[in-house]
Amino acid sequence: MSNRHSYPMGPTSPAAGRGPPSTSSTAFFSDPVVRARRERHAAMMDSLKDIYMAKIKPLETQFAFPSFYSSEMSAGDFDSAPLVVLIGQYSVGKTSFIRYLLERDFPGQRVSVEPSTDKFHAITAGRVERTIPGNAAAVDAGRPFTGLTKFGTAFLNRFEVAELPSPILDAISFIDTPGILSGEKNRIERGYDVEAVIEWFAGRADRILVLFDAHKLDISDELKRVLEALKGHDDKIRIILNKADSIDPQKMLRVYGALMWSLGKVVRSPEVLRVYIGSFWDQPLAEAGATNADLFNAEKADLLADLRSLPRNAAVRRVNELVKRARLVKVHALLCSHLRDQMPYFYGHKEKQAKLLARLPQEFSKVQRANGLAVGDFPKPARFSAGATAHDLASFPKLSRRLVEAMDGALSRDIPALLATMQEDASGGALDAGMAPVVAGANPFAPDDAARDGGSDDGVPWAVDAVEKAKWDNVFIAIGAAGDPPRVSGGAARSTMLESGLPMATLKTVWDLSDIDADGALDAEEFALAMHLLSSARVHGATWVPDVLPRALVPPSKRPLLF
Repeated sequence: MSNRHSYPMGPTSPAAGRGPPSTSSTAFFSDPVVRARRERHAAMMDSLKDIYMAKIKPLETQFAFPSFYSSEMSAGDFDSAPLVVLIGQYSVGKTSFIRYLLERDFPGQRVSVEPSTDKFHAITAGRVERTIPGNAAAVDAGRPFTGLTKFGTAFLNRFEVAELPSPILDAISFIDTPGILSGEKNRIERGYDVEAVIEWFAGRADRILVLFDAHKLDISDELKRVLEALKGHDDKIRIILNKADSIDPQKMLRVYGALMWSLGKVVRSPEVLRVYIGSFWDQPLAEAGATNADLFNAEKADLLADLRSLPRNAAVRRVNELVKRARLVKVHALLCSHLRDQMPYFYGHKEKQAKLLARLPQEFSKVQRANGLAVGDFPKPARFSAGATAHDLASFPKLSRRLVEAMDGALSRDIPALLATMQEDASGGALDAGMAPVVAGANPFAPDDAARDGGSDDGVPWAVDAVEKAKWDNVFIAIGAAGDPPRVSGGAARSTMLESGLPMATLKTVWDLSDIDADGALDAEEFALAMHLLSSARVHGATWVPDVLPRALVPPSKRPLLF
């Protein structure tokens, strides 16, 4: 999709040279232990697919759920590898980045300084190298792209799948998107809605990498619309400041600040986005950035560690997405049944339906109170109304309580049992076992290597892994950590903790639990623990916060204080 500017290709100093990768991406993904765990992951996904097909899909079919919301799930949605989507303006290095990870070329790649990738490319695993046209890929139920048919031939003609044998692609698939352009004319000439397509991919992605060129930090109108389309997927987004070796350290600080300022105007998120800085391609570092070689290597290691975590986390994410879908299916079925019961028997259907759709918020409230449903599970009235206009509500069948009870059973028994199996596998090491040296620099405040890689001194891993720790470290620094070692006071942390929206009593408990050494301030590990507790409480409810910290929640360096 995009090429790199010309770097010096002649001899360079040792500092400027990239040298052998400190953590080879292909070496990790071809490890036998990792492959065995991927097979267990596949077995779990088969179980999840069976739950969907037997206990959720029947209710979807009965009330035409796919025509209101997302398309029907196929086998490919469960069997496919975790998906990484790359987004950015042209010539920021998206295609070169994929090639850098694969350590080889892939079918259909085009790299040049002008806008070169004019298609959406899916790069996936295959026994032989080949390219599959978009129209053919979209009708293959074994692939996760069947839902793309709704964007029509104009888009499918600009979409293709590249297959090739690669250890990385056995675990992760990539979506290489066209370079984001500027100007309304260019947007119209695409022939399809690029923001809608990227939003579709974002909903199915496990990680979204947004790349910027250190020399081109401007955010065009189309890129702004694309970033706004990613709203709701903030936890998946990672920013890459590419080609950073082409500027000296002083300019890099200014460029980094300018990038964060530009993003702050577009990405409305209370959390600081994780930014990786480096030069992600297979050439030596440029002379201007050679002095930052250690930083670039550490950033590369962090990014590889983040990608390595995706196969394991993808299983939990797919369970989470299926649970959200099932809850929406139940609400949808109850809504359709409620509205159906108010339709006349013989005539006047159109007029009555129009009246019902005009007062949807009131009808939503009736269904919510009658069935004890959560308000957050309901769709937006405009979305439901748009889908309902294509149907006669009186034509829907009578609600089958048997199907509802079967789906409730999946949510209360089958899926929790599957999650327990996943947790057991994760506690045995999951995909982290056998990993090459982990995340250099991910935790700059850790007192030793065990804490830095999320390990422990007693065999019990810390619940806050290296990737999450790095995220909270960014916030820790941003809110004014000071001292030696750095700490934040209660006053400095108060506003950040209040953003969780949790009750004051819960916030007090979290602070007391996190201030393990009882010094009235939080160091980096204690702050990461506090934010982990708050994030988990927002998902599972305030009652999730324990009265006493179990060993797995206590940072390894702090365990001698409690155990």
